[in-house]
Amino acid sequence: MNGMGPRAPASVNPHLLVSQKTAVDPDHPAVSIGTLRAALPKGLTLDGLRQDRILNEARISADPLRLMRLFGIGDTTAMRYIAAAHPERTAKLPR
Repeated sequence: MNGMGPRAPASVNPHLLVSQKTAVDPDHPAVSIGTLRAALPKGLTLDGLRQDRILNEARISADPLRLMRLFGIGDTTAMRYIAAAHPERTAKLPR
């Protein structure tokens, strides 16, 4: 471990970088930008990490209310993550 925080299990993200602020607004990092730049691979963004974390949570729980509460996202966004995480369950739903 590199001191950046816990590893999210079964996620392609090597780090879980979420706080009350970053869960809602990825422009407010929990650690300094310099620390992030030094620890994260080139080209990786906070927004990309956040999206991956939401998708991983959608794979685990498939509960849109949980996603909405945990990440501060709207119902439409939560359902899009659920559909992306479980296409076999949502393929026949009306769009």
